[in-house]
Amino acid sequence: MLYYALVFLVVAIIAGVLGFGGIAGASAGIAHILFFLFLAFLVISLVASLMRRRT
Repeated sequence: MLYYALVFLVVAIIAGVLGFGGIAGASAGIAHILFFLFLAFLVISLVASLMRRRT
């Protein structure tokens, strides 16, 4: 799942090096949002797994 965040991060880095600031900013923003979204899913999954083990 983090593959997409890494792809957008690489696109942002390449666009930044080539001078496309708008594309770089947008790609970095998308990568940032995706990273925290997937991090939230991970935490929810871990909590659900712990709750299942207790019962």
